[in-house]
Amino acid sequence: MKKLKHILEECKAVAFVTYKEWSAYRTHSLVSVFVGPVYFIVQYFIWTAVYGDMGSLAGLELSETIRYFGASALIGYLTMDFADWNLQMLIRTGKFLTFTLRPMHHRFFALSQKIGHRVLGFFFEFLPCLLIFMLLFKVEIWPQQFGWTLLSVALAFLMNFYVNYCLGMTAFFLVKASGIRVVYQLFAQIFSGALIPLNFFPQILQKVMIFLPFQYTNYIPAMVWTGSEKIGVLGLSVPQAVLCQAAATLFMFLFSEVLYRCAMKQFTAVGA
Repeated sequence: MKKLKHILEECKAVAFVTYKEWSAYRTHSLVSVFVGPVYFIVQYFIWTAVYGDMGSLAGLELSETIRYFGASALIGYLTMDFADWNLQMLIRTGKFLTFTLRPMHHRFFALSQKIGHRVLGFFFEFLPCLLIFMLLFKVEIWPQQFGWTLLSVALAFLMNFYVNYCLGMTAFFLVKASGIRVVYQLFAQIFSGALIPLNFFPQILQKVMIFLPFQYTNYIPAMVWTGSEKIGVLGLSVPQAVLCQAAATLFMFLFSEVLYRCAMKQFTAVGA
């Protein structure tokens, strides 16, 4: 218990410092509040035109699709991550050396930083955008199953972090990971369900994406948020979908640890 308490205190300390640091740039967060509503408006007009007089498409009614994109925008505020960019900069400049001398694992430090950063995002991005959706656009955006939604978003938060941290670790081998980062972001936009719900993809492609991390960062939590009875090509229930998400997140955590140990053998602290 003492060890757990110590770990939580370390996480809280790093998160608080990060919160205080980024709160100096909270106007940046306030500007990003407009991104979610603009994204939602664009999706609203596009999908209203696509549906036309049709009641449903790919098993989704228009109202469900609209709520899906509203949830997707809100989830993006809670799970946004830049661990890959931070890590590659530390590696390229050699400053990562200082973290190898500290008793705290850098991955834990980076996760604590993200928690502090997203707490700030919760107050200055998520809540204002949620109120805009509910009061201005009159969207029934409140989660249908709050407990499962909270767990699913938390898993998406972790999955996004571990994936990005793994991307950042490629800098141990390539020095600069920006190229891989750009490629991943392109695929993530398409296959995470951020641009189009995965229900509209061919079934064979949906089955392949079960084994990829993309849908666990956006599609699954957005579908859980909307309270869909059948999620994905397998027609999973909400508990089943969250269980699959948890298994994928655990796998990514273990993979990040294996990759970290391999990467440390490559680190030469060039530029320190």
